[in-house]
Amino acid sequence: MDFKLAGYKDYERIASLHTHSWKMLYQDFLSPQYIDLDIMAERRVLWQTRLINPPFNQHVLMLEEGGLLCGFICAFGNHDFEKGTFIDALHVDPNYLKRGLGIKLISQLSQWVMKYFPNNGIYLHVIKNNNRAVRFCENLGGQLVQERIWTSPCGTQIPEAVYTWESAAGLFKSTIRHESRANCIPLS
Repeated sequence: MDFKLAGYKDYERIASLHTHSWKMLYQDFLSPQYIDLDIMAERRVLWQTRLINPPFNQHVLMLEEGGLLCGFICAFGNHDFEKGTFIDALHVDPNYLKRGLGIKLISQLSQWVMKYFPNNGIYLHVIKNNNRAVRFCENLGGQLVQERIWTSPCGTQIPEAVYTWESAAGLFKSTIRHESRANCIPLS
């Protein structure tokens, strides 16, 4: 698998994976019309806009295997004065789930934050009822600091949880520990 910085030509593939992920994970939270008719067009515009003229603090990293997009992460460095760098999106293709790709993407992002925003923490928002995302954050040592309501692109009000890591270095160490445990093979 190879990491690659996203460029403008990648917007369609990222939008497609983002759409597929939302349809799979958020079908109980988003309006049926948005999921069936609007989501791909809206995600396409979002990623086209983000990648045509990205701000200096935007980092979009893709993970590919044989040219296929397996996952991506998007963050905005030093986004919040108190919480630091914001992870706006982290999605893994359903065919590649449970292979540690989310951990690998978070690990690479943590290194980017340590290099360019060394005094920053990291934070993200997850849908409160997205148990997989909540477990992921908690397994990596994320601290639940706030619950809030997100107004989705289709206008649905959805409860969210905000998780933070005090430092990128701390999050990076958590990813290393997690990868080490995943790579251990029991002898008996």
